[in-house]
Amino acid sequence: MRPGRLGKFETMTTLQIPGTTADDTTDLSAVVVPLLKGVLYQEESPTQWHALLVLQGRVRDYVSVLGLDLVLDEAEGYAFLRSRPDADDPDAPKQPRLVARRQLSFPVSLLLALLRKKLAEFDAGGGETRLILSRDDVVELIRVFLPAGSNETRLIDQVETHLNKIVDLGFVRPLRGQSHMFEVRRILKAFVDAQWLAEFDQRLDDYRRQLAPSEA
Repeated sequence: MRPGRLGKFETMTTLQIPGTTADDTTDLSAVVVPLLKGVLYQEESPTQWHALLVLQGRVRDYVSVLGLDLVLDEAEGYAFLRSRPDADDPDAPKQPRLVARRQLSFPVSLLLALLRKKLAEFDAGGGETRLILSRDDVVELIRVFLPAGSNETRLIDQVETHLNKIVDLGFVRPLRGQSHMFEVRRILKAFVDAQWLAEFDQRLDDYRRQLAPSEA
C-alpha cells in the first residue's frame, strides 16, 4: 500500500490540474501526499478526511494521471490508493508502479485469512464495531493448523513476529497501554473480499496440507 520511495513525491505540491488555482492545488496536495504515504483513516485524521470527501473528485483525477485509483469507504472510514490492474494486452507497455506490491509469507497470509474470517463472524454477530483480540486469542486461531505438541514458547514467538508484520502492513494495531491487545482494522475487508472469503474453507484445507508435517 505504501510507495517504495517517498522521496519521489516531494515535487507533487508543484503540480497543477488544468482548471484549478494554485490554492486549490495546495489543498489537493494536502490530501494526496498522505494517501501516497499510506492509508488515511477518518478517526486519526478528521481534518484531512473531511478535505478528502470534499475534494474526492479532484483527487481521483489527480491520482489517475499516476496510474492509481482512489479506494474510499465512507462507512468504514478509510481511504487508500491502489495501482490499476495491468492491461489485458500483453504487448501493452507496462506502467511504472508507484504503490508497491508485497509478497507475503505463507504464515502471514494464513493469519490474515483467519483474522478476516474472525472479522466476518464478528460483524455477523452485531453489537460492537471494533474487533479486539489478545495475543493469546491469535495464538488459538492458528494453533489448530499446527502439529499437536508444538513448542508453546516458540509458537508465541512466531505469532508475535507475524503480528508485527501485519501491524506494519496496517491491518492490525496494538492498543495503547494494553500489552498484547490488538484491534483488527476494518480495512482488511478491502483486501480480503467477499469472493475470497467464500472460498475460505478450500483455502484452509490447502493451508492444513502445507502446514502438516511431511510424511516419510
